[in-house]
Amino acid sequence: MTQTAALGLGNEKSDVIGRIRTTFARRTEGRAVVLLVVVSIWALVWEPEVFTAYEVTLGRLALIGLTAVGLTAVILMGELDLSIASILAVSGVVMASFDDVALGIVVALAVGLAIGAVNAFFVVVVGINSFIATLGMLFFLRGLAFVISDEEPVVMTNKDFALDFGKPLIGEFTPRVLIFVLAFVAMHVFVTRARVGREFYAVGGNREAARDAGIPVRRRVFTGFMISGFVAAAAGIIVTLQLTAADPTAGGNALLTSFAAAIVGGILLTGGRGSVLGTLLGVASLAILQVGMTFNGVESDVQNIVIGLVLFVAVVTDPNSIRAVLGRARTLVRARSAPGPTG
Repeated sequence: MTQTAALGLGNEKSDVIGRIRTTFARRTEGRAVVLLVVVSIWALVWEPEVFTAYEVTLGRLALIGLTAVGLTAVILMGELDLSIASILAVSGVVMASFDDVALGIVVALAVGLAIGAVNAFFVVVVGINSFIATLGMLFFLRGLAFVISDEEPVVMTNKDFALDFGKPLIGEFTPRVLIFVLAFVAMHVFVTRARVGREFYAVGGNREAARDAGIPVRRRVFTGFMISGFVAAAAGIIVTLQLTAADPTAGGNALLTSFAAAIVGGILLTGGRGSVLGTLLGVASLAILQVGMTFNGVESDVQNIVIGLVLFVAVVTDPNSIRAVLGRARTLVRARSAPGPTG
């Protein structure tokens, strides 16, 4: 082999390695993969039932996953939607209030879309920070759910439909699990293949640059919040069908767990970075963890503490957070080591 050929082969190999490194550097699901491995090993050792109780584990994954997937659309644009838990509750109450299940489902989904549009209106048109706007909506909807339900669970008239909804359709997959799978696939295709979905990243990455590029930022934010509201309403419908009654207090843990799943999965809270696949990995990790703790007799309050700790670790181990801390440390060291003014 000539020296020139060897040099060319070496450069080509370096380019391939460089591309591989760049690809892995751009991926954001690393923490979710690590957590999923750790949690799976823990469950295999201490609670192997998690992997045999398919109905329980898949059902938990579907509930967390639906709200987390919808929330991903909002966070990708650098916004927050704290109202998803209350949307879940009020949509369930609305659906159970109708004798006709099909009509109740349609109305409940429409309510979710409408609430998402109202959230976006306050954020985009009025100019309220999304944290404040959706926090207010969370309390408003929770109160509305109690008023509509007269502070009591609303029992479905057609319980047979709800019971049939819980029966497996394909293997161990019940309709709620299949709905989650379809929602995940649809969202993944939307943000990776559809132009509108890809523009969510541009809006979250640099909103001014997105406007300069001709992207209709306001419309994209409206779309994201409406997706979040619609999916949260779907989750509320599923929970109601599962219980054959609508609980106005439902969704209390959905918000924390959904946020934790998205952040663990690599979604950047300021927007512009993350993937639906990462959210799925985060959802799987937390679903296994929650089911394992439940089988182990851990109380729900303690489970929330554990989920909170997982969220905290995910935030502090984010590469951007680490780089920011290291940058501040270097600046501090340089400032202290710099010679003082000479008199």
